[in-house]
Amino acid sequence: MAILWVLTSLIALSIMLLPFLRRRRGMIEQVPPGHPDAADPADYGFVREEELDVRMPGPDEDLLDVLDLVQRTQDHRAAAQLLAGTETGGERRWQRVQAFAGAAALELQQRPGGVSETPGGQWLRVWRAEAPKDAGGAAVHAEFLAQQGWRMSAPGTDEFRIIMEEAREAASRAALLSPDDPVPHITELSVARGLAYSRPEFEKLWLRILDRAPHHMGAHLAALHYWCEKWHGSRELAYSFAEAAAARAPRGSLLAAMPLFAVFEHLPEVNLVQGFYRSEVVTKAIHGALFAVHEARPDDPMLAHVRHLLLFFLVRAERWAEAMDQLVHVDGHIGALPWTLSPDPAAEFAVYRALAVAGYEANGGNPATLSS
Repeated sequence: MAILWVLTSLIALSIMLLPFLRRRRGMIEQVPPGHPDAADPADYGFVREEELDVRMPGPDEDLLDVLDLVQRTQDHRAAAQLLAGTETGGERRWQRVQAFAGAAALELQQRPGGVSETPGGQWLRVWRAEAPKDAGGAAVHAEFLAQQGWRMSAPGTDEFRIIMEEAREAASRAALLSPDDPVPHITELSVARGLAYSRPEFEKLWLRILDRAPHHMGAHLAALHYWCEKWHGSRELAYSFAEAAAARAPRGSLLAAMPLFAVFEHLPEVNLVQGFYRSEVVTKAIHGALFAVHEARPDDPMLAHVRHLLLFFLVRAERWAEAMDQLVHVDGHIGALPWTLSPDPAAEFAVYRALAVAGYEANGGNPATLSS
């Protein structure tokens, strides 16, 4: 608890200080040629800002190929085949369900339909109509409804509650079609946050998930959002949940990075000076995430999520070399926190990338030393 008091005190002090990132963003835009902050990320082979892929946190070529095919042809069968061949209890299935649901939701938002226009995401409606017993399609449909609720309606309104109730029913049907699959229950975590499940209701749902996938990182992240929202951003409850998950994480699990996500969830609205990001609680969370990344399998689907958040914190803490190490692993795909919270994720990522490069070169780094 002492650490939490330290964090609270630092946040209070930071409110009186000048915004750090805004100042640094201005430096990037105004520095003269030859200044360290004018370093060019292109020298390191990084992807141009306009070519950054905001759909995924990291590469999943099979998914991207299928998404392109489905959206081009409006034929759901390739999506059904991909999910049928994806491990039921793994993180990748959850990510792919989210991606298909998000693609359908975005299509519908862009083309709501009308008298002479077919609404976007029609392939998902056809999928459900033609294959009502397909577990993959049912899971995607439930996630689609949950995302629609959060995208299109204000929490607390009648419309929001109606959509969330529909999402809960769809998740229940999807769970019946694939009893061992945690994904429909993870979707219900989003519903639990929207409908403000009571603590006993939530814990009953959480036990169902733990029975199926006790170390599922995506499920833990969704549950963390519930604790942050349901209990009015209670820092103590969120930290307790994250630290307990990290403590019971098996060797090689990215759950050891959960405290860093808890810190991020409770950052204040104001920009903070780097002293905050070198505080005890933040440093401890960063080190836990670095350890998790070091121990994780290179092909862990959640690895990119952790690396992106580490990049954010390492830049804020001015730990340039470590930030660059994360950059070389994630550059190109940016569909992850914290970038997706920005109206322009690519621009936000590009600012942090430029800061990392500038700081690295100001301290003697260059493309040759990075690759060595």
